[in-house]
Amino acid sequence: MPRASWFNCVAVIALAGLLTLPGCKFIKTADQQKEAAASAFDPDKLVAGIWDEKVIPYLDERAGSLKDVMALASSDLNAAAAKYGHKEKQGNAPYTFAAKVEGTIVAEETKSRAAYVDVDVDGDAKADVRVAIGPAIRGTALRDSLKFVNFNEFKNQIEWAQYGKSFNIHVNKTLLEKLPRSGLTGKTLTATGAFPLPSAGQLPQFVPATITIGD
Repeated sequence: MPRASWFNCVAVIALAGLLTLPGCKFIKTADQQKEAAASAFDPDKLVAGIWDEKVIPYLDERAGSLKDVMALASSDLNAAAAKYGHKEKQGNAPYTFAAKVEGTIVAEETKSRAAYVDVDVDGDAKADVRVAIGPAIRGTALRDSLKFVNFNEFKNQIEWAQYGKSFNIHVNKTLLEKLPRSGLTGKTLTATGAFPLPSAGQLPQFVPATITIGD
């Protein structure tokens, strides 16, 4: 074998050995790392990006008064769903309805992290709806009420669940944590938000996207 060819073979073998060394690893360049970070799934950022321009206008337009929504759902669920509701095609989740709540707070629970107030909307001094005031919010009613987002836009069930949780985080940080936490009973409440269809005899579990508590 010519001397030059022999040296070339040695170089190739040495390079192959280096590439297969178990301790070797490739490090991404700064540009690759930035690109990966930019493309990483960020549900909080996604929610914040659509909140003012899409979520609030949609709920304002879609929502009916709680009394109207519940009355129609009781008499004709399909009609109520077409007018106020939404449900993902996947799974057996109940319809989620957009609604407006206006009434008087008749009970409060603010010691729990999943705090809430019960509100009378028809003037009979009895609770008609339970309104979450955080910081912990159960369920994903805000996400589930929106027709313009759907499960198929996400990689898997985990991302879909994280996205739903981010709606609750956003509304708590921007709205609910600023609410008073004592002496709420007897005050008026006005809110726009969403709730899943409750079981018979149960109060609607309402999650606000806007809320005002007055005197």
